[in-house]
Amino acid sequence: MSQKRRPSSARWIAEHENDPYVKEARRLGYRSRAVFKLKEIHEKDAILKPGQLVVDLGAAPGGWSQWARPLLGPKGRLFALDILPMDPLPDVDFIEGDFREETVLHELEGRVGSRAVDLVLSDMAPNVTGIDSADQVGQLHLCELALDFSKAHLKPGGSFLVKVFQGEGFEDFLKQMRATFGSVTIRKPKASRPRSREVYLLARSLRGV
Repeated sequence: MSQKRRPSSARWIAEHENDPYVKEARRLGYRSRAVFKLKEIHEKDAILKPGQLVVDLGAAPGGWSQWARPLLGPKGRLFALDILPMDPLPDVDFIEGDFREETVLHELEGRVGSRAVDLVLSDMAPNVTGIDSADQVGQLHLCELALDFSKAHLKPGGSFLVKVFQGEGFEDFLKQMRATFGSVTIRKPKASRPRSREVYLLARSLRGV
């Protein structure tokens, strides 16, 4: 006998199916509604340019990579990584693995090589436990790993866009970002659900580290 869905689960499914961004993503053939978050940020801040080398962390199911890759043109490169599998995308170099593991990080670093990265995108989030304090710690750990990667691989003056949950530790992470980059802007795209604690930090002009 199948288990009954919890009311909260049923509500989420109903809300998801009625979400205008979900419907629009399906209509346009995008892999996720998250495309519209990146699209809005790019339209405001022009972070993607032809010829860039971009790294997309937490890429699956591939919406951000799918939307961003054509903007990079034939001379651009895009490396994507996620713990989950992802169907191939044209001209996107995908690695399946856990970014927290050194072997996976080294594989990504090996593929990027000595080339300086123009932009790091991170839409990573941990598996949600429902325990806010644990989820917050897990999210910030991923953010800090992505920041460390950015420090090591971005070119001087490069940019970093990262999803962060507001809550304990957020202000400390924001201070780290501001110490590392010339400017840091908080963005809350319209496609982010209003009750969600997620915001995006857009950091530009990596300082010498």
